[in-house]
Amino acid sequence: MLMHNPPHPGEIIKELCLEPLGISVTDAAEALGVTRKTLSAILNGRAGISPEMAIRLSIAFETSAESWLNQQSQYELWHAEQRRSELRVKKLVAA
Repeated sequence: MLMHNPPHPGEIIKELCLEPLGISVTDAAEALGVTRKTLSAILNGRAGISPEMAIRLSIAFETSAESWLNQQSQYELWHAEQRRSELRVKKLVAA
């Protein structure tokens, strides 16, 4: 079952990981081994969590990479479902 309007994983990183630790975006990016621009795009919902980023986050925050990918998947699927009626798809049935 889909979560109702799940948050972007970047919001989770910002609100539950970085803010409680008092870590800046610059310091977090350095610790993750990515550019500040890359991390900022994720935190602001302009980019998603890739498998590699999921592994980086799992190492940095002692979580599972799967949990980060699942959050990203739930976010994307919910938004895609909102556009379901716009899709031009026909049901396929046996002849």
